[in-house]
Amino acid sequence: MSRLTELALLLAIAVLIVGIIACDQLIGILTEKELSQTVPAPPQLTGMSGELSIGLLYPMTGRLAVTGAQMKHGFDLAVEEINHAQLGDATINFKISVDDRSTVAGAVEGFNQLIRQTEVPAIIGPTSSSQCEAAFPIAQENRIVAFSPTSAATGLSAIGDFIFRVTLTSDAHIPNGVRVTQEKLGYKRVALIYDELHAIALSGANAFRKALTENGVEIVATETFQTGETDFSVQLTRIKGSNPEAIFIAALPQDMPEIMIQARDLGIPFAVPFIVPELSIDDVQAAGSAAEGLISSTSWLSTDANPLNQSFIQNYRAAYGIEPNTWAAHSYATVYILAQAIANAQSTDAQAIRDAMANIKNLDTVLGNFSFDADGDAVHDAIILTVENGEFKVFE
Repeated sequence: MSRLTELALLLAIAVLIVGIIACDQLIGILTEKELSQTVPAPPQLTGMSGELSIGLLYPMTGRLAVTGAQMKHGFDLAVEEINHAQLGDATINFKISVDDRSTVAGAVEGFNQLIRQTEVPAIIGPTSSSQCEAAFPIAQENRIVAFSPTSAATGLSAIGDFIFRVTLTSDAHIPNGVRVTQEKLGYKRVALIYDELHAIALSGANAFRKALTENGVEIVATETFQTGETDFSVQLTRIKGSNPEAIFIAALPQDMPEIMIQARDLGIPFAVPFIVPELSIDDVQAAGSAAEGLISSTSWLSTDANPLNQSFIQNYRAAYGIEPNTWAAHSYATVYILAQAIANAQSTDAQAIRDAMANIKNLDTVLGNFSFDADGDAVHDAIILTVENGEFKVFE
């Protein structure tokens, strides 16, 4: 090695050491929230000015209100971060926030109120698939962007070209979940219980049936219930008698804990796992020990090392003193995706925002790399999780 090469190498090492020391010092003086803001900046609304208003519809009351509270945290945190990062004077705000009352009627009334009383180009909401089924046509008819953070029933985005969704649809993640769990666990005989009234449950049940059949699995018992029921003992007793090797549940997340608790109380063994669509850690904790061994196909993982995800978790924890759940993460992502579309459109015109939304491809979000398909449904990776000691772990 020549003398000149040795000197160059020593200089490079010195620069590297200085850089590492400086980085350590920087981390030492930053607060947790400031450190989390060193990740890539939110979309810039350059070339725009004033308040850019959007409508917000979510459950403040009713049986989905607990979910709605965490969703609202996700919405508010995203708006605060985006507005704080703007270099110009343009900001995003929720012109009106409307309570959908956790009902289909509330969602329809809310959409009509937002469209008739405001001039918002976009509405975030509704929450559930049954609400979306009734409210989406109103947005489409009025050519207002409707963007649901949490509905997952198959086919709803095809209602029109102004309709978009963040959550993976039943047919996008359930088939893979069935394939992976069947290969790993080897089950051949399973039971299915589902809510026969709610759109997301019907969609999930249909996706489960199709995927199980395609994987050569026999459904030895199928039981139904109706939204609002709380006693599942009759259905679960019949399921127990069929001796399944796994139990698939398609229901609102709020109903799943009680189904699991009653199943274990009736003596269905833990060797028979519950396999469900997307579920939050709050619902797992509500089920307590009955959820042990549960398997869920989801699209957000709190331990994902993605810097955007870890920034979100740190900021959420600092702002609200609690851990975010999957619904908070989806709501947070919804605002960021819509803000990116507005920034790309450089307009608050509904048609321009719709066009920009349709062209969202490979956007880095807390849910991972995100795109929309031709119908306005989400395209991003699903994750299969299992519950161990009351916590979600990656199913392997």
